[in-house]
Amino acid sequence: MAKHRVFSIAVASVYPHYIAKAEKKGRTKAEVDQIIEWLTGYSPQALQAELDARTDFETFFARAPALNPAREQITGVICGIRVEEIEDPLMRELRYLDKLIDELARGKKMEKILR
Repeated sequence: MAKHRVFSIAVASVYPHYIAKAEKKGRTKAEVDQIIEWLTGYSPQALQAELDARTDFETFFARAPALNPAREQITGVICGIRVEEIEDPLMRELRYLDKLIDELARGKKMEKILR
């Protein structure tokens, strides 16, 4: 089976959209970074290095220093699909990130977002 094309997209090309979505709702780039760092275990410097290197999503998640075990508590619908029912592990990781950014943009408190 062919890989989904989103896996080969550079994180750096989507990252500005995450920030724009958050800022449009009065949230900050720092909060977006905090979410990504919480989910993946990247330090701020390591996250910036991955963005600068234009790392694709597949590599980004494969290199993640410490995927947060609490991420499995993330539930709900994103893009019309229940996150907890996504079978492909990499797609699930992507949708976890999307769901967290959505929660941020909807005004949810960081304590609740970061479970």
